[in-house]
Amino acid sequence: MIKIMVADDSRIIREGMKKIFSLSEDIEVVCEAGNGYEVLEQLASHIIDIVLLDIEMPIMDGVKTAKLIREQYPQTKIIILTTYKEDEYIFSTIRLGVNGFLLKDSDVENIIFTIKSVDADNYIFDPKIMPRLIDAIDNRVDTVNSKKLNKLTQHELDIARMIVNGMSNSEIASILFISEGTVKNTVSKILKKMEIKRRTQLNAFFEHEK
Repeated sequence: MIKIMVADDSRIIREGMKKIFSLSEDIEVVCEAGNGYEVLEQLASHIIDIVLLDIEMPIMDGVKTAKLIREQYPQTKIIILTTYKEDEYIFSTIRLGVNGFLLKDSDVENIIFTIKSVDADNYIFDPKIMPRLIDAIDNRVDTVNSKKLNKLTQHELDIARMIVNGMSNSEIASILFISEGTVKNTVSKILKKMEIKRRTQLNAFFEHEK
């Protein structure tokens, strides 16, 4: 029997989920909670396999609650209940190691499938969320890359672009009228600022220019 907790500040959502799980002989709703503090209180009193966790709850939101669950009850799995409006939380909860994402308007079969799959140690992300997840990751990568590029001086940026275009140190030295040794030292500074080890890794920072 899969023992779950439904945590959502909406009584309608909680009652709806309980009715859905009553259709499965393998799933039991052991308890419910309306905010993050109630989630932790219930976990202290019950053995729960999976917490269905709403993101936007009062008093303590789902992100903070998920973090505390991970710290205090690492064996308990977490499925985030979300809507299309809550994309900004996706990346934060993924970093915490949640086990899945489920849209609140998912059909009965998908909800039950998600619970059973997560219980079997799989990670499940609703297909409708995947495009948003990819965008969130891409945006985060672009932001980090931009911050690193801003560390470079214009001279270093010019040399970095030449490297990305396949030029050797000697070719760069010839074009800029500087010694090959100076180019080598500048490349070392660039790699250090960009926090990478190989010059070929610079390509990822200039994908948008290709």
